[in-house]
Amino acid sequence: MSDIKKILVPVTFSEFSKELIDYAVDVARPLNAEIVFVNVINERDIQAVQTITSLGYEVDETHYIQEVEKQRIDILEAHLNRIDYPDEKMRFVFKKGRPVAVLLKFAIDERVDLIIMEVKGKSEILHALSGSIAEKMFRYSPVPVLSYRRKEIADKLYKRIQL
Repeated sequence: MSDIKKILVPVTFSEFSKELIDYAVDVARPLNAEIVFVNVINERDIQAVQTITSLGYEVDETHYIQEVEKQRIDILEAHLNRIDYPDEKMRFVFKKGRPVAVLLKFAIDERVDLIIMEVKGKSEILHALSGSIAEKMFRYSPVPVLSYRRKEIADKLYKRIQL
């Protein structure tokens, strides 16, 4: 694992993103690795704004994207300010498009060594990854993908498997 110099962490700003960020920093710290937090504004959301605009409502796509980015930067900065990790080893990037395609291209372009991402838990173990961004990243990523699972989801899965 000593050859891991750059880690990509897709963040969605769900209520659990703080845990994912903390986990990524815990992984990166002993490696002294750079962490690149990436948030993708889904093209579906942008298309929805365009549709609303076409119906005559005063919604500006550029303004929408700027507002989303500003809100997310504020959230991330507040969280990163409490983390003890060098600022020069962390950066945040916004992208627009289809999340899987954008993240895979970013991973290749940036030559990341590891991707750490949250796997959203669902009630049925067989459907925990199916059709998700995480599942597609696991399937198509040319670099290792490490899944982060929240404690409460892991506990449920442990109980289910032990039955």
